[in-house]
Amino acid sequence: MNVKELMNQYTAGIRDFRGIDLNEANLRGINLRGANLTGANLNVVNLSGANLSEAVLNQAKLNVARLSAANLSHAQLNRAFLNVANLIRADLGQAELVEAVIIRAELVRAELSGANLSGANLSGTDLREATLRQANLSYSNLSEVNLRDAALTGAILEQATLNGADLSRTDLSGANLREAELSQANLNRANLSGADLRRANLRWVDLSGANLQAADLSEAKLSGANLIGANLSHANLVNTSLVHADLTQARLIEAELGGADLTGATLTGTKLYGVARFGLKTEGLTCDWIDLSPGGDRSEVYRLTPEKAKKFFNQTLPTVQLTVDSSIDLSANLAIATLYHQISKIHSTLKKPPAIDISSRRTYITFPVESNYHLFAVAYCAIFPFENATATEHYLIALFKMLQAENPSSISPQEFQKIRQIASNLNDIQNRLKTIQKQKDSFLKSSAQKFLASPTHLVLTNSSNKTLDVYLHPVFGRYLGKDATSNSKKAGETPLNVRPELILPPLKSVLSFIQDFFDGLEPIR
Repeated sequence: MNVKELMNQYTAGIRDFRGIDLNEANLRGINLRGANLTGANLNVVNLSGANLSEAVLNQAKLNVARLSAANLSHAQLNRAFLNVANLIRADLGQAELVEAVIIRAELVRAELSGANLSGANLSGTDLREATLRQANLSYSNLSEVNLRDAALTGAILEQATLNGADLSRTDLSGANLREAELSQANLNRANLSGADLRRANLRWVDLSGANLQAADLSEAKLSGANLIGANLSHANLVNTSLVHADLTQARLIEAELGGADLTGATLTGTKLYGVARFGLKTEGLTCDWIDLSPGGDRSEVYRLTPEKAKKFFNQTLPTVQLTVDSSIDLSANLAIATLYHQISKIHSTLKKPPAIDISSRRTYITFPVESNYHLFAVAYCAIFPFENATATEHYLIALFKMLQAENPSSISPQEFQKIRQIASNLNDIQNRLKTIQKQKDSFLKSSAQKFLASPTHLVLTNSSNKTLDVYLHPVFGRYLGKDATSNSKKAGETPLNVRPELILPPLKSVLSFIQDFFDGLEPIR
């Protein structure tokens, strides 16, 4: 069949042209919309500007074909061959290209939004400035492709291979790149905000200046990666490998780094406000200075020596542990859960529920704390539902009065100011929680009230694993029988509702505990 016969039959309403052989034919501008060209031989054919929308080209051979500006929207090209084809500015929107072979083809500025290229081989293909929004490229081979300035917003690239690909300035925001292979790819200034890169291989990748804000990089491999100036704010880097990665002046504000491997990494000038530094591997880490300002504007820049850097990046999780000298039951558990929920609505410091361990005699309530600065605030919130809250409040007031009255020379003016700020915040919480105090007894069952009246022991642990006893009731640990919560006046007993005499720890030990809040950092002026 020649070109004239094809056009005559199509005009007559015939659409089935399976297996047609028109190698090297000139079909420029032809209209074959909806035609069935399954298995057709169309190598080196000129189909520039042709209308092939909704056409069926499964297993067709289109090697070295000219399809520039062709309309292939909604076409089926599953397992088709388009090697070295010219598809510049072609419209392949919503097209099916499952397992298609498109090696070293030209797809500059092509439209591929919503296209299905699952399992396709596009190695070495030029996709500069192409649009692939919401396209499915899972399991595809994109090795050494050129996707510079392309748009892949929301695209699916799960387990795709992009080794050595050029993705500079590419928009991959919200894309799924789970377990993708991106070794030695160029992602300079790429937009990966909100992208899913869990367990992806990003070894020796260039991500300098890239936007990875709120991206999920948990368990990803970024060994040797260039992240200079990258934005990783709010990113998930839990258990991520950053061995020998360069994070110079990267933005890590409120990123999650738990369990990350920073062995041999460079973090000089990183913006680390709100970053919890727990469970990190930091052997051989290099960091001369850091920016701890909330906005990353260098208003709080600190110098780090190798020894200070080791301490700064090797912290333990601060905790507040409240031990109750009674075993909790379901009604008491519901009561404290309700009260903690009400407290969290008034003060955001209480962000996470506590872990609760129960023995036959005691209940251990442990709150994880994001920052040393919040330890005292969380401690007050933790004890608030209990009768011992009043005694604990008096203890905390006395403790901070002691600290502020002494104003020892060992505390810098900046540290002293922050101590005053912690005290002020604590006072603010105490005032704001008074509204709950008036209501809390109205819904408590008797068993819950008994539990909340039990003796308590409140201990703070800071990020240097130092502890501070905030409150220990005098009869804690003494078995008083069934009437332990009554106002007993037997000889030798201390009634639970009587506030014991305040015995504050030595000033030196309190200062040692609190000065760890400041990491011993030296500000750069």
